[in-house]
Amino acid sequence: MTELHEILYFSQLAPNQPTDVVGQIVARARARNAREGITGLLVFDGMRFCQQFEGPRRNVLRLMERLEADPRHVQMRVVYEGELLQRRYHAFDLGLAQVEESEDIAVVQQFDGVEALARFMALRPRLDI
Repeated sequence: MTELHEILYFSQLAPNQPTDVVGQIVARARARNAREGITGLLVFDGMRFCQQFEGPRRNVLRLMERLEADPRHVQMRVVYEGELLQRRYHAFDLGLAQVEESEDIAVVQQFDGVEALARFMALRPRLDI
């Protein structure tokens, strides 16, 4: 059985990137995630990204390396990383929620570790995914 792993991180859209680049990111990521057994949720408020993703540990860590090298976002900060007993996201390879209230992400971004994860999980039911 493959060990499941999850990561929750925040970053900001790079200054030279238009907001519509998010659609391109999601379209490519969905296809790759499906092949690699990765599922998750990307939240975007027009300026900041917050993403939680999960899957086989090796694939999750490879994805993290790609994300860290991606020039479309900056100031990346992982706030939670750990093992996972069962998937949180069964319905989609990469869900996208665009929020207009940037305060939601700002509040979660203030925390690290299990507290950040708990606050993000509490935010999910309010998102239009």
